[in-house]
Amino acid sequence: MATPLSADKLLRALRDEGLRVVEHRSWRTHNRNHKGAWGPVYGVMIHHTVTSGTQSSVDLCYDGHSSLPGPLCHGVIAKDGTVHMVGHGRANHAGLGDDDVLRAVINETALPADNEANTDGNRSFYGFECINLGNGKDPWPAAQLLAIERAAAAICRAHGWNQRSVIGHKEWQPGKIDPRGFTMGSMRTRVRTRLAGKPDGPAKPPATYEPFPGAAFFRAGRRSAVITAMGKRLVAEGCGKYEVGPGPAWSEADRASYAAWQRKLGYSGSGADGVPGRTSWDKLKVPNV
Repeated sequence: MATPLSADKLLRALRDEGLRVVEHRSWRTHNRNHKGAWGPVYGVMIHHTVTSGTQSSVDLCYDGHSSLPGPLCHGVIAKDGTVHMVGHGRANHAGLGDDDVLRAVINETALPADNEANTDGNRSFYGFECINLGNGKDPWPAAQLLAIERAAAAICRAHGWNQRSVIGHKEWQPGKIDPRGFTMGSMRTRVRTRLAGKPDGPAKPPATYEPFPGAAFFRAGRRSAVITAMGKRLVAEGCGKYEVGPGPAWSEADRASYAAWQRKLGYSGSGADGVPGRTSWDKLKVPNV
């Protein structure tokens, strides 16, 4: 038996496990608590969305639909491994399930077959919807499976649970098939291995790059740290034509170096004139300065 983590503690647990987490709209106060309690909690339930597309899936899980109001889970795990928080509190994700399964989760013992739907699961579980069509053909990227492992382990670690506190919707409610495409046994093995070690620690923020400043930016007399950063990237790509530098002043060496980059990308003639264009610039990935 455990009291649900506060929104702040849940967020910290997920991030400390190495997850990239996005807070969606008013997730901290978005719940179905007026329909019943959330807690005590006993485990983590994994689902698939039967949708594609990150934003549309997150919006659906936040808003719900006419026959099932949102939130439809606590977090949505995208294909790239990002967790989008959509609710905190009671959520419409588990529905009625088997009381024998709940007892097994509480006792952290082997799960029996789910053959009844007599117990409120929305009260007792954290829920994660994972973006997948659920047709057995839609792939599960490694980054997404790692995020499922991390999210489940983060909550188990916070509550002192083991991997047997992690179940799939199909193991709880008769007739459900989610998640489809990997086995919950394999996922519990991953969670067990992760819990045996220390959390990965907060994920590094994603790299950001200089937006294309426009072709007119690159002219004689222009001085900017962006030009230095561009030159360093060109050198890293094996395209540097500098005797000294690169430096902050736009020069013929910069033009020759950028022309080499354009040729590396397959451009020729006027397409490799050494003046940056948006497509070649975006592919160069000049870090923010």
